[in-house]
Amino acid sequence: MSSLSRELVFLILQFLDEEKFKETVHKLEQESGFYFNMKHFEEAVLAGNWEEVERYLSGFTKVDDNRYSMKIFFEIRKQKYLEALDKKERAKAVDILMKDLKVFAAFNEDLFKEITQLLTLENFRENEQLSKYGDTKSARSVMLSELKKLIEANPLFRDKLQFPNLKNSRLRTLINQSLNWQHQLCKNPRSNPDIKTLFYDHSCSQPNGARVASPAPPVMNVMQKPGGFPQLGPHAGTGVITPQATALPGQLTGWMANASNATPISHPAMSTGPLGLAVPPNSATLLKHPASNPHVDYHSADSEHVHKRPRPMGTSEEASIPTAHLPVAYASISRNQHGIDELPKNVAVTLNQGSIVTSMDFHPSQPTHLLVGTNVGDIAIWEVSCRERLVHRNFKVWQLSACSALFQSTLVKDPSISVNRVLWSPDGNQFGVAYSKHLVHFYDFNGREDLIQHLEIDAHIGGVNDIAFSQPSKKLCIVTCGDDKTIKVWDAATAEVLYTYEGHEAPVYSICTHSKENIHFIFSTSLDGKIKAWLYDNGGSRVDYIAPGQCCTSMAYSADGTRLFSCASSKDGDSYIVEWNESEGSVKRKYSGFCKRSIGVVQFDTTKSRFLAAGDEFLIKFWDMDNTNVLTTTDAEGGLPASPRIRFNKLGSLLAVSTSDNCIKILANVEGFQLLRSLETRLYGASRLVAEAKASTLSPLGTVSAVPGTSTADADRSTQVAQVGALSGDNRTIADVKPRIVDELLEKSNVWKLAEINESSQCSSLRLPDNLLTVKVARLIYTNTGLAILALASNAVHKLWKWPKTDRNVSGKATAAAVPQIWQPTSGILMTNETSDANTEEAIHCFALSKNDSYVLSASGGKISLFNMMSFKTMTTFMPPPPAATFLAFHPQDNNIIAIGMDDSSIQIYNVRVDEVKSKLRGHQKRITGLAFSNVLNILISSGADSQLCVWGMNAWDKQGSKFLQIPPGRTSGPVVETKVQFHQDQVQFLVVHESQIAIYEARKLECLKQWVPRDGLVTHATYSCDSQMIYASFTDGSVNVFTSTLRLRCRISPAAYLNSPPSSNIYPVVVAANPTDPYQFALGLTDGGVHVVEPLESQGKWGTAPPLENVVGSNTSQPVGNPNSDQPSR
Repeated sequence: MSSLSRELVFLILQFLDEEKFKETVHKLEQESGFYFNMKHFEEAVLAGNWEEVERYLSGFTKVDDNRYSMKIFFEIRKQKYLEALDKKERAKAVDILMKDLKVFAAFNEDLFKEITQLLTLENFRENEQLSKYGDTKSARSVMLSELKKLIEANPLFRDKLQFPNLKNSRLRTLINQSLNWQHQLCKNPRSNPDIKTLFYDHSCSQPNGARVASPAPPVMNVMQKPGGFPQLGPHAGTGVITPQATALPGQLTGWMANASNATPISHPAMSTGPLGLAVPPNSATLLKHPASNPHVDYHSADSEHVHKRPRPMGTSEEASIPTAHLPVAYASISRNQHGIDELPKNVAVTLNQGSIVTSMDFHPSQPTHLLVGTNVGDIAIWEVSCRERLVHRNFKVWQLSACSALFQSTLVKDPSISVNRVLWSPDGNQFGVAYSKHLVHFYDFNGREDLIQHLEIDAHIGGVNDIAFSQPSKKLCIVTCGDDKTIKVWDAATAEVLYTYEGHEAPVYSICTHSKENIHFIFSTSLDGKIKAWLYDNGGSRVDYIAPGQCCTSMAYSADGTRLFSCASSKDGDSYIVEWNESEGSVKRKYSGFCKRSIGVVQFDTTKSRFLAAGDEFLIKFWDMDNTNVLTTTDAEGGLPASPRIRFNKLGSLLAVSTSDNCIKILANVEGFQLLRSLETRLYGASRLVAEAKASTLSPLGTVSAVPGTSTADADRSTQVAQVGALSGDNRTIADVKPRIVDELLEKSNVWKLAEINESSQCSSLRLPDNLLTVKVARLIYTNTGLAILALASNAVHKLWKWPKTDRNVSGKATAAAVPQIWQPTSGILMTNETSDANTEEAIHCFALSKNDSYVLSASGGKISLFNMMSFKTMTTFMPPPPAATFLAFHPQDNNIIAIGMDDSSIQIYNVRVDEVKSKLRGHQKRITGLAFSNVLNILISSGADSQLCVWGMNAWDKQGSKFLQIPPGRTSGPVVETKVQFHQDQVQFLVVHESQIAIYEARKLECLKQWVPRDGLVTHATYSCDSQMIYASFTDGSVNVFTSTLRLRCRISPAAYLNSPPSSNIYPVVVAANPTDPYQFALGLTDGGVHVVEPLESQGKWGTAPPLENVVGSNTSQPVGNPNSDQPSR
C-alpha cells in the first residue's frame, strides 16, 4: 500500500473514532495493521476478553513470528489457563492446555510438561514459581505490564504504537478544501452553493437550471485496491509486467509498497515493478501532480542524452526541481560550510600498494584497518596510522583438486586473476574476497597477522562480481553474484549453498543486503540495468525494475539504514546517483554534477547518514544527501585516475582513495587527523617500552612470546615508524601534513598499563552465605537467567543461591552488592547424588543444567540423577556404574538427548525419553573430561584425561578428527589431569583449558591458534565471559587472570582482593563460572567450599582495558602456535 493510502487509513480511523464507531475502529486497526491501539488492548486484557485480545493481536503478529511474539501469546494463554485452574474448571483448563498451549511444546517441551503438571496440584500456587500469584485482577495487571514491555520491544510493532498527530476532523477539512476548490472552478459560481453529495464533483447549476456532468473524482482513481506482485520469468517485449497475486509474508506489508491493479503504462525501457519489493501504484506521481504527463522527460542540465529519453516509469518529478526552488536551508552558507568541515578532504597518509587497487573496505570496529584487493589478485591489510602493511597475501588456489574442471582449464589457459571485491564481515572477525574467475575466499582474522584460510568456494561460472554478508536467521551467510547471471547464498560456516536465485538476463553486477523490521532481503543489479529483489526463500524475484543508466549499477543504504541510493554508469559514459523512494518504487532525488562523458565505472559511498561521495573527472565529489547539487570537491593533491575507487571508514573521519600510480591516499577530517595522530604517538610510546623490556627480566607470570608481527629485530618501533614512510614511497609523517589541524594535547598519549587488583577496595566481591557443610566445590554454574548460582560440592550435595528482588536489586540478578539466600524447598530435602562405595572426595563430579533452568542432570560416581530444580525432587536415575559418568552435556537442539562422557573413555549419546543409548563413541584412551557442542558446525568436541581432542559429526556420530594437546617443554601431563573445552560465541573457535596452558583452537581443523603458558603455578579452570570477549582463568596460587578473547592479559586479580581471610596456599579457586548476562561478573568455587561472586567497582565498570595490538608488554605470555598462514615464523 502506498504511503498516501496508508495515511488515508489513519484519516478514516480518526473519522470513525470521532463518530463513535468504536468496534469498526478497532476492526480497521486490526485488519490494516497500521496502528496498534494500546488502550483498547489494555481494556481487553484487564476484562479477560481473551478472544478479542488474540483476534486483535493477529492483525499485527503471529505466535511464531519472533521470540517476543511467542512470549506475548504464551503469557496470555498461560493466564487464561491459570484462571481456569483457579476457578476449579478443570475441563476448561485441559481444553486450553491442548488447544492453546500445546503449540509451545515444540519450542520448549520441558516447560509444557511443567505446565501440565499443574493439573495434578490442588492449588497451583504450590508450585514455587507461582507461589506469589495473587487474585485474578492483580495477576492480569502484572501480566499486562509485562506484555506492554514485550510489545514495545517487538520490532513488528515498530512505528505502530503512535497515532499520527492530526488536527481534529482532518478528513472533513480535506473534503471541504476539495469542495471549495471545485467551487472556485465553476463557470457560474453561486455565492451560497448548495452541496448535497460527495459522490460527484460539485458544479453550480447553469442559469437555466441545467447541471454539468462531472466525471468521477481523481482521488478515486488514485487510491486503487492493492493487487499482487510481478510475475516471475521472462517479460514481454514491451517491458511491462502484468501484476499477479502472489502470497508474501504478512510482516512485509508494514513497509513494502504493494501492487496496483490499475493497468500498467507501457514503456520501451522501463518495467513497472517497484523498488520497494512490490509494484507501486503507477498513479503515485499523478497524485502529487495531477496535470503532469507520465511520459515527461528528465530536465537535467548535465546530460542532453538523458534529456531526450523518456523518463523511467515511477520516477518522481522531485528529481528535476530547479535549483532555485530548493529549500532555503541549502542556500545557507553556514550549513554548507559546516558540512564541508565534516568531510575528509585533506591528504594525511599515502600507502604504496604496488598494483592497481580494485576494491577497499575499512574494518567495522578498527577504524584505521584497511582491507585492499588488487588487479593481480593479491590482498593486503594496512594499519594506515603508521603506513604498516599488517598482512599481504598473493593469490593462490588453496585446493585445486576441489575446484571444477572448467575453472581448472580456465586457469591453465589464462592464469591471470584479479580481485573484484573485498568486504569485512559485520563483526570484523572474517572477510571475503571475490575474484574475477569463479572463486570466493573467506578468511578468519583475529588481529594483525592472525589470518586463517576459512573457506574456498568455486562459486560462479566466470567472474564473481560482488560479495555481501547477511544474517537472515542469526546465522552468518555469504551472498555472491556472478557472470553466470545468478545470486547465491552460502552458509559461512560450511560453504553449503542455501539459496540460488535465477532470473537475471545478464551478468549480475552487484548485490546489496539489508533488513527492515526483521525482514531480510537482497537487491541485485545486472549489466542490462535490471534491479531485482529477493527474500530468503524460493519465491523468486519480488522486483523487476530498470535503474537510470541501464548498465553497471551499485546500491547502498545510508548508515542508519533508512535511505537507499544507487550509482550507475551507462555504456555511453553517462553517470547517475539517485535516491529511491522505497515505498513507491520511484526515484526520489537525482544528483547533478557528473561529467557528461564519465570514463570508466563511477564508484560511490555514503557516510554519517548525511553525505554521498563519488570518484569522477579525476576528482572526489561530495553531496549532502538532501541537496542534489555538488557540495564540494577535492583532487586529493592530484594523481587520481578518472574514476578512482573510494571508501569511507565507519566513523566517516577517513576516506581511502586509489591513485594512478598504484597507491592509496588516506584523506582525513579533523577527527581523522586526531585519530591517526593518537595512534602514531601510542606506537612511539610502545616502542620505548619495548626497548626497555629487552633489558628487563621476564615476567613471573609466564613464558615470553612476541605478539604476532613483532620480533626482536623490529621491536624498536621508533626506528620502524621513521623508516616505514620511505618504504611506502612517502617521507612525510602525519605531523608534516598540511594543513596541521592536530591538537597538541594528543602528543601526550597514555601508555597502556596492566590492571592489577591487589586489595578488596579495588573490586566488589561477596562470599555467598552457607549454612550447610562446607566442603570443596567440584562444579559451579549460573542459571541461564543469571538469577541464581548452583554449586555441586565434593560430598555430592548441590547448593542453590537465589537473589531476592529488593529496592537495591529490582531485577533479582546475581550481584556482589546484595546478599543472596541459600535456597531449599519447604520439604527441606537436598539434591544429593548417588555415590559409589568409593570416597566421594575422589569421585568425578559433573552436572548439566537444562536451558529453561527447570532440571539438572548430575552424577558423582554413581547413577546419573535428574532433579527438579523447583522441588529438588529426584525425577529419575539411570546408568549405574561401571562405567561412571564423568561429563554431561545437553544436545543443543533436543533436551531429550544427552552426551555422556564415561570413565572408560567412551562417549554415550543417550535419549532420556526412550531410555536408550543411540550411539557409543570411542576414540579417547582415558576418561572423558570435557564435551562441547557447536550448533553452527554440527559437531561435538570432546576432551579427555589423555590430553586429546576429538571431533565428532552430529549427524552420523562419526569421528572427523583428533589431535593431542601441545604440552609445553618441561611440562608433563599427569594421568588424571582434566582437559576442559568450551566454544566461543561464534561456535567455530573453542577454548581449551589444561593445567599447563590455556589455548584457543579452530574447530574444523583442530588448529591451535593461540596458547598461553603460566611460568609458575598451574591453571585450575578457565571460561569465556558471556559475550566471549574475555576469558577468566584461575590458578593454584589463588589469583585470577582476565584475558582478552585472543589471550592477551588485561587484568590480574590477587587472592587478597576477594578472600576475607589472609591468603593460604591451600585455598584457591577450583572452578570459575561466568555470569550469563553480565560479561564483567564471575563466580569462583574454592577448595574450602566457599563460593565468591566478583565484579569490578561500579565506578570502573570493567576489568582494566584491552592492551593495544602494538603493545607487547603485558601480553607476553600469549603466542601463536603453528600458524601456517603467518608471514612471520612461529615463535
